[in-house]
Parts: sequence; C-alpha cells; structure tokens
Amino acid sequence: MKTYSASVFLMVCLCACLALCPSRAKGEAIPNTANAKAAIVSKPQNADRASMETMQIPSHGTRMNALIYVAAGAGPHPAVILLHGFPGNERNLDLAQDMRRAGWDVVYFNYRGSWGTPGDFSFSHAMEDVAAVLAFVRQPANAQRFRLDPTRIVLVGHSMGGFMAVQAASVDPAVKGIAMISAADMGGIFGQMLTQDSRATALRKMSTGLAEEGMAPLNGCTPDGLAKELADHASGWSFQSKVGALKERPALVITSDDGLTNPNEAFAAALRRAGNTQVTTLHLPADHAYSDQRTKLSRALLQWLAPFAK
Repeated sequence: MKTYSASVFLMVCLCACLALCPSRAKGEAIPNTANAKAAIVSKPQNADRASMETMQIPSHGTRMNALIYVAAGAGPHPAVILLHGFPGNERNLDLAQDMRRAGWDVVYFNYRGSWGTPGDFSFSHAMEDVAAVLAFVRQPANAQRFRLDPTRIVLVGHSMGGFMAVQAASVDPAVKGIAMISAADMGGIFGQMLTQDSRATALRKMSTGLAEEGMAPLNGCTPDGLAKELADHASGWSFQSKVGALKERPALVITSDDGLTNPNEAFAAALRRAGNTQVTTLHLPADHAYSDQRTKLSRALLQWLAPFAK
C-alpha cells in the first residue's frame, strides 16, 4: 500500500513539472540566449587583480595540464615554476598561494603521463617538460598575458621535483636560482646503490622502491623501466655532477626527517666548496610532506625568494 501511494505521489509531481515546462516535455531545444552562452563563473574586469589561469602547455607533441597563480598588480612579477615529486601527491599549492601573496606568479603543471596529462611518464620526459614550461613562460605573448618577468624565473621543486630543478637549472643558465625541498637525488641514489650491490640487485631494489611510492597516477611506465632509466644515467644525473653548472647561483636546500638529508647536505657542501656563497640550508623536523611544518616551510621559502623580487 505504501509503495502504491509513493508511486501516485511521484506521478503527480511529474505531471506538475511537465505542465510548468512544456518545451522540455516535448523535447524542444532550449533557446540559444545570451544567458545560455555565458560562462558559469565570470572573471573580474579589473585586469590587475590576482587570478588563477588554467591552460595546457605544449611539450613534444603533447599538451600538459597546467595552471598559473597570477599575482596582483601590473607587474611584471618574478615567477616560480613549482615542480611536483614522484608521483606528486603533495602538490604544495598552499606554498603557491603564499608566494603569489608575496608578489610572485607561480606555474604548476603535471609532467607528461602524470595525473591525467597525456603521454608517457619518464624521468627524461619530465626533464624535457620542465624545459618546455620555461620556454612557454618566456614567450613574449605569455609573459605579457600573465604579467610576469621572463628574466626572473626560479625553480622550486619537492622530492623528485627538486631533482628536476637541479637538472633543468644545470642546462639553463638563465634560471636565477633553485629551491630544493627534500630533493631526491635520483641519479646519486642509484649510484650509491651500485657501490653496495650488483647492478641487478640495485635495479631490483630501485624498482621496488619506486613501486612502493605508488605509481597509479603515472601512465606509460613501469617500475622496472624507470629503474633502468636511472641506471643508464646515474652518473650524469647525480647532484654532484651538476655542481660546476650551479656554483654561481643561489640555492635553497631544505631537508626533513625523511632520510634524504645526507645527499642534500652533501650537495650543499659541494656547492660551497666550489665557491658558491649563496647556498642556504635549513632542516625542519617533519615527514617528507612537511605535514606539521607547513608554516615554517613557507616562511623559509618566502624569505629566500625575497631578494629576487627586488
């Protein structure tokens, strides 16, 4: 009896809706009015307000999902390219918001084959992708669109993103500086493994370690394939091999209690021995994501960035 009553009630409601919306009932198209064409969210008209723009940045035949936090004011603003790690669960977008409030444009993107960006992920592809983003923001039309200064670009990378920052800056002298947050010296780590184990054992250990990081957000790669790529480039990708190229540029090296402190401190020490007087180091008692040290992490990053904004 209750089922019958409910059915009658639903039929009454449906008939009322059809009576109120006859065009929908007959399958007629909704008139193509100006309101129908309007975007769901409109943009403020003040051209100098802070904003967030989404885009796709081209890289080797693929378009990478990206966004840029544009700082308020006419600019041109210095710019940070924010590089996520492996696979990139911590995106550090809270840091991006803080940097924008401090007057920086901040570009965030997903490498090819990661987090829905088409293509295949690999370490070498990610290096190419960073270069593609640098080229994109330096294009005069894009620099004007986002009110950024293409001559003042800094790379900020977390974990594998720190590895990417070192690789990109070492081949691009126009990058003004690098900030490394628990940077993973992927080449150096594998090289260290080879001093303790056979190549086969090192490959197996690296593959297992990469798999344990969680590769579901990555496409077109396997732990074994990525481990082999590191094995093939271990010496050329190690942080120590990049000291000469980075010995004259500012570097911020932040570490935590995640087991990556020693290689980062060794890199900072090597830069100093090479004559770099612009190396800043900081250790925060935190996990790899700096979960309970976000405020201190942001404060240290903003303090280090401040001279570039002048």
